[in-house]
Parts: sequence; structure tokens; C-alpha cells
Amino acid sequence: MGVPQTMEALRERADFIKESLQKSQIITDNMAAILGSFDHRLSALETAMRPTQIRTHSIRRAHENIDKTLKAAEVILSQFDLTRKAEAKILRGPHEDLESYLEAIDQLRSNVKFFSSNKSFKSSDGVLNHANQLLAKAISKLEEEFRQLLTNYSKPVEPDRLFECLPNSLRPSSSGSPRKHGDDNSKSPTEHQGKSLENAVYTLPTLIPPRVIPLLHDLAQQMAQAGHQQQLFRIYRDTRASVLEQSVRKLGVERLSKDDVQKMQWEVLEAKIGNWIHYMRIAVKLLFAGEKKLCDQILDGVDSLRDQCFAEVTVNSVSVLLSFGEAIAKSKRSPEKLFVLLDMYEIMRELHSEIELLFGSKACIEMRDSALSLTKRLAQTAQETFCDFEEAVEKDATKTAVLDGTVHPLTSYVINYVKFLFDYQSTLKQLFQEFDASDPDSQLTSVTTRIMQALQNNLDGKSKQYKDPALTQLFLMNNIHYIVRSVRRSEAKDLLGDDWVQIHRRIVQQHANQYKRVSWAKILQCLSVQGGGSGSGGGIGGDGSASGISRAAVKDRFKTFNVQFEELHQRQSQWTVPDSELRESLRLAVAEILLPAYRSFQKRFGPMIENGKNPQKYIRYSPEDLDHMMNEFFEGKTWNEQKRSKIYKTRCSVQITEDLAEGKGKVAGLGGCVAVNGKDNLSCGVLESAHS
Repeated sequence: MGVPQTMEALRERADFIKESLQKSQIITDNMAAILGSFDHRLSALETAMRPTQIRTHSIRRAHENIDKTLKAAEVILSQFDLTRKAEAKILRGPHEDLESYLEAIDQLRSNVKFFSSNKSFKSSDGVLNHANQLLAKAISKLEEEFRQLLTNYSKPVEPDRLFECLPNSLRPSSSGSPRKHGDDNSKSPTEHQGKSLENAVYTLPTLIPPRVIPLLHDLAQQMAQAGHQQQLFRIYRDTRASVLEQSVRKLGVERLSKDDVQKMQWEVLEAKIGNWIHYMRIAVKLLFAGEKKLCDQILDGVDSLRDQCFAEVTVNSVSVLLSFGEAIAKSKRSPEKLFVLLDMYEIMRELHSEIELLFGSKACIEMRDSALSLTKRLAQTAQETFCDFEEAVEKDATKTAVLDGTVHPLTSYVINYVKFLFDYQSTLKQLFQEFDASDPDSQLTSVTTRIMQALQNNLDGKSKQYKDPALTQLFLMNNIHYIVRSVRRSEAKDLLGDDWVQIHRRIVQQHANQYKRVSWAKILQCLSVQGGGSGSGGGIGGDGSASGISRAAVKDRFKTFNVQFEELHQRQSQWTVPDSELRESLRLAVAEILLPAYRSFQKRFGPMIENGKNPQKYIRYSPEDLDHMMNEFFEGKTWNEQKRSKIYKTRCSVQITEDLAEGKGKVAGLGGCVAVNGKDNLSCGVLESAHS
């Protein structure tokens, strides 16, 4: 197809489109005219309907206003009805039905709020005044009801009930009183009962029946909501504080001053301290804990009063308990008080966490600080008493002499004291750390060592009271041996160590050796050939002499030996070695040096006497006799109690009879001493004991 033809076709189409657009415009114009006529008609119709619409809207609004008014009137009437019903319940009082009474108060409070927000009513002021007066009257009755309920159901807790709440290990003995300090079952809780007490179950006493507590709680809530917090506080404080104080008094707690404590006999005071320790545990773990729980239950939701109420309820009872501890801590120190001070310190440490928990609020800070102060004061007094004890041991100047050389009372007292201290190891270590951060084990070792050394120093001084040096050595031997034996059998051995024990065992042996040297050296010299006379030993000569030692010299030796041995027997049978093992060991040690020397001397020189006249006069004892008599050494017998062997008494009687027959002596009175050759015979007690 050519270009002309194409152009012609395009022109025809353009003309067609133009014609179509013209027709569409005509149609649009016609529709606009029609719609314009409709708009005019609708405007006319609207104008005609407007009066009818206005009347209909007015009628609808009138109906709505009537409905609202009826509903408001219904609400007001219901409030009046509720007020009337609440008033009836309130006038009847809370005694018949406390729960309904509390509901009525809540309703009345709601009514007051309603009329306060709808003061446009003509009668709202009158209704409000009446409701408020009724509400005040209701709260007043409620306050009285709270007081009566709390008073009627608050009774002191009897001691027996409290004891039943304790773990079995802490309950009083069958006599009805707490176990006293020093009883087997009441030693240091920290050492002997610590583990069991950690898991011990304490049952809080029932201070108020559980069924009453919700009622008291609701009453307290109502009083607080009514703005009567102060009245609530006073009623609760006065009632519960009085009852708690009575419970504490029934236990036996009393307020004592330092002067009161100072005037008491030790036995009475010790019993009171033992009771106080028991009562502190009961008060904190049962009474105060019970009061805290009760206060939290009744005053739950009244946080502004709860802590203050608990503080005011307990303050006097806490003060009475702590005042006794303060009086003890401030009283004059003495060694016997150390253990009760440690017991008191222990209980305060044991109760520390619970005191912190119970009295943790700001309102209780004074009581919490007082308890902490008492703990520190007890620790300080105990430490000072400890130091006093060490000094007192060193400087003890008692003139009580143990005449028989046995263990001195001071020694047994100090050792028992130290042994008992080891029942308080944990407590002592805690106490040391109150004042010194260094290792408590080394501190305890140092203190124990110093006490032992102080005791030894004092014993050295006391040993100088003896005029007999042998008795001095025996006294020191006995006492050091007692110390070593006691340490070896106690926990002190682990603390002082094996070296300390070995050193002091050697000291015991040194004193035993010194005793043998001082006591027996002189008598052993009698049995020595070189002990006297001239010349050297040898056979018996025809002239009756033995190598330069004359028969007279031998007789003198035997006589001297007899006198000295009898003197030793008389004195040392009155001395005492209380430890049987040590006693036998010492006897054996003496026998091992005496008997061989005596046998040798008797065997060598005895024939010189036996062949002469009256040999019994000089050779009074056989070695067996001596051994038998030495078994009576260190028995602590008095002179009149000494039992001589039959042989010894017979030979003494023979000797005395012979001397009298020869006219060499005279009786200085019945039962008196016999003088032989003008010299006192040291066996003179035989006749006296025989005739008495």
C-alpha cells in the first residue's frame, strides 16, 4: 500500500473519533441538566423535612434525659439503702458478727466517698455529716474491739511451754531447772553441741490462737485506713509489751546491777549465769522470734507501724536480759569467772545472726547495737581475765605447804583449768580474733605455753620452802610429772607438741636423779671402803682387822648405816609420790644402787661382826629387809601410821633389851626415847608405838 492511501485511512479515522467525541459531549451535557434538576428537588425535600427532624431529635433527647435521671435516682436510692443497712450493723456493734461489721464499715466508707463526689445533691451535706459521724462511731467501737480481742488472747507463756519448744538436747533436766555449767551435757555449745544445734528445730510458741489473728489483722487494717495509726500503735505496744515482760519474768530473768552481782556468793552467781545463758536462747529464738512473726501477721500492710511496734514491744525485755550480761562483764574479775564469761560470749555469738535478723530494722538499731556491745564487752573481759590468770599463776603466794612433797593444789588447779579451756578452743580462737588478726592457733599455743611456764616458775619458788633438799627435788619431780602426764592425756599435747613433752619428761628425770644423789649419797658412802678408816681393802687378819679397817670401824659403819636408813625410812615413808608408776620406778632406781652396795659391804665385812658378840646389834637388816622397808617409801603415811616389818620390830626390841641389860642406856619415861651410849637412838618410836 502506498503512502497516500495510508494517509487517507488515518484521516478517516480521525474524523470518526472527532464525531464520537462530539456525541459524548452532548450526552454529558444532557446528564448534567438532569442531575441539576434532581439537586433542586432534594433541596426542596430537605427543607420540607427539617421541622419533622427537629421534633424527633428533641423527643429522643428527652427520653435519654429521663433514663439518666431514673438511673441516677436509682443509684442514690441504693446508696441510701446501703447506708441504712450499714448503719443498722454498726449500731449492733462488732461483737455479734465482726466480719459483717467490717463489711459495713467498708460500705459506709464507700458511701462517704460517693456523696463526697456528688455534692450537687441538695441533701448530700446532711448525708455526708451523718455518714462521717457514723463512721467515727464505728471506728471507735472497732478500736475497743481490737483492744479487747488482743488483751483477751494475749497471755504470758509459761516456762514449761517454752521448754517444750526447745530441741531435746537443750531442754531442762528432770529437776525442772536448766542444766548447769560444768554438767556433762551442758558443756560449751560451740564444742560439744555445735553441730547438733546447727540443725536443731525450734518450734515457735503460739502467742495468740491462729483463728484470732486474721480478725486482729482486719481490725488493724480498718484502724489504719481510718487514720488511727497512733491508737493502733499504743494498744498493740502496751498489750504485747506487758505480756512479753511477764513471760520473761516467769522464766526467772531479773534485772541485776553490778553491785548486786558483786555481793552474790559464787555458787549462786554461777547458777544465775547458767540460767541466763539458757534464757537468752529461749528469749531470742522463741519469744522474740514469736513476737516478730505475730507483729508481721497482725500489722501486715501497715508498714509504717510494724517495725516500730516490734521495737517498742521488745525493748524492755531486751534491756533486762542484756543488763545482766553487762553487770557480769563489768564486775570484778576472777579466774573462776573465765569459763562463764566464755559461755556468755558463746551464746551471744551463737545468737548474733538471729539478733541481726530480728532487730535489723532502723527502729531496732539501739537494741542491735546493745547486743553487739555486750558481745565485745564479754570478749574483752574474758581476755583480761585470761591475762589475769596467767599473772596470778606466776605470782601465787599461798603459803599452803604440801608437807609430803606431793602434787601442789595449785598445780592440779591450773592443769584442770587449762584442760577445761580446751573445751572452748573455737570460742577462744574467735575471742582472740576480736582483738588480733594473727593466727588464732599460734595465739592459743602461746598463751598455753606461758601459763605452763608461769606454773613452773611458781613451783620453783614453792620448792624453796623445804629445808630438806631431797624433798625439794621430790616435790618438783611430782609436780612436773603431773603436768606432763596431764598434757599427754589431753588436747594440749597437739598444741604444745611432742618436743615440749619430751623436754619436760627429761626435767622430771633430772629431778629424780637429783633426789637420788641428795638423799642417798651420804648413806652410800657408809657402804664404801673408801668412806672412812685407813688403808685399803683386803682379807680378814688374825687380829680381827680387814686390811687396815678395824672391827670397831666396821661396827661404826653398820651403826651409822642403820641410823641413817631408819631416819630416811621414817621421813620418806611420810613423803608421797602419788603416781604409782613413778613411785615404783623411783623405788626401783634407789634399790638398784642401795641393795647391791649393801650386799657387797655385808658380804665383805659382815663376818667380822658375826663372829663377835651381839652381831644383831650392828647387822640389823638383811637386803630383803631393806627391800621390804623401801616398799613403804613415798606412801604418805604419818609416823603413827607407819607399819614396820615384824623383823624390824623384833630386831629393834632385841637391840634395846640388850643395851638395857648391859646398862648402856636408860628409859627416859614410858613410851619415851631410848638413849644408847648417851646418844638418841632414832628408832625410839618403836616402844611408843608398841605401848600406845
